[in-house]
Amino acid sequence: MESITKKRTAAFLIDTAISTAVTLGVEYFLRKKVKNEAVHALVTPTVVMWTLEYAQLRKKGQTIGYKAMGLALENEDGHALSDCQIIKRMAYRDTVSTFDYLKNRQAFEQQHGQRLPHDSFAGTIVKEK
Repeated sequence: MESITKKRTAAFLIDTAISTAVTLGVEYFLRKKVKNEAVHALVTPTVVMWTLEYAQLRKKGQTIGYKAMGLALENEDGHALSDCQIIKRMAYRDTVSTFDYLKNRQAFEQQHGQRLPHDSFAGTIVKEK
C-alpha cells in the first residue's frame, strides 16, 4: 500500500468519526419525528456524511481528515472542483468502488495512490500539500 493511500485511509477514518458524532446528534432530534429504524441505520448516516464532505470539499477542497493528513483533492485539469465531480466521486466511492477493489486489488491504486477508481471516474486527483 502506497504512503498516500495510507494517509487517505486515515483521513477517511477521521472524517467518518466526525460524521458519526454529528449523526448521533442529528438522530437524537430525528428519533422523536421518525420512527423507522431503517432511516436511522441507513439514510441518516449517509446523508450526514455526504453533506459534511460536500460542504468541505466545495469550500476548500479538503475535508478535516484530509487537512489533518496533509492532503488536498484537486481537479485533474487544475480548475476548481465542480458540484457534479464531488457528487459523482462520493456516489461512486460508496457504491461501485467496492466491487472494483474486490475484482482487481492490484490495479486499484493508480499513480502511487493519488488516484483510486472513484477519482478516475470523477476526474479528480489527491495530492499531498
